[in-house]
Amino acid sequence: MKYEGLIIRPPSEAKSLLLQVTVGCSHNRCTFCGSYKGKKFRIKSLEEIEEDIIEAKQFRGIKRVFLCDGDALIIPQKKLINILESIRKHIPQVERVGTYANAKSILRKTVDELRYLKDLGLGIVYLGVETGSEEILSRINKGVSYNQMVEAALRVKEAGMTLSVTIILGLGGLKGSQDHALKTARILTEIDPHYVGALTLMLIPGTPLYEDYQSGTFEPLNHFGFIKELGVIIANSQFTNCLFTSNHASNYLPIRANLPQEKEKVLDLISYVLKTRDPRMLRPEFMRAL
Repeated sequence: MKYEGLIIRPPSEAKSLLLQVTVGCSHNRCTFCGSYKGKKFRIKSLEEIEEDIIEAKQFRGIKRVFLCDGDALIIPQKKLINILESIRKHIPQVERVGTYANAKSILRKTVDELRYLKDLGLGIVYLGVETGSEEILSRINKGVSYNQMVEAALRVKEAGMTLSVTIILGLGGLKGSQDHALKTARILTEIDPHYVGALTLMLIPGTPLYEDYQSGTFEPLNHFGFIKELGVIIANSQFTNCLFTSNHASNYLPIRANLPQEKEKVLDLISYVLKTRDPRMLRPEFMRAL
């Protein structure tokens, strides 16, 4: 397998074959993200991709494939169909293909086009929602509005795909924490995704948000501020059937809960942590990572 640069995948794709179909991220302007700063975005040639797919035939037990890097849905429809058909041809035992996507790339495809990709095996899309605050979306240079984010998410669901979204605790800073939490709860309720993964903000040197922090224009939350924000989001979100997790390595308080079934149980835990403020209940700082 030929990889260019650091490869990033969701925690749930740990056992998947990582197939790099693009290098970098098509947007690559988010002020908090340093993941793809050293990569010039390009779509790999079909020949390069098929070489990796054919090589993967020798690996036993491949049930899932994850398309890397940051946004495989930006690939033109015809070429993406060819990639999925090649996976089906050479690794027929694959049960599901997944990919990161941003709202702009989703909105470039119709529901019928997404449904066609789903029929070829693209079963799950990971969408970085990050926040429900229009102001913060603009400030972090996400490149889409609240309404566009909702439309993109609902389009994925309408196509029959599984939708997993990420949000970032602390993205509004100390001053914007309550607004960020309440509006993120609102967008999660409106989207009603199958999965939510809450990450905790980590300030990355070299990013614009880190520069704001150094200049004093962005004041981050403390450990318990992040957890309070998590509680506000969960308390104010309404889901039909969602697996909500905060077990990413960036988080101080790992949570894995089915909502709404376990909502009160989770809120009781968060309330207890905030009441006792026992640092032993939190992931140590040295164990946090992206």
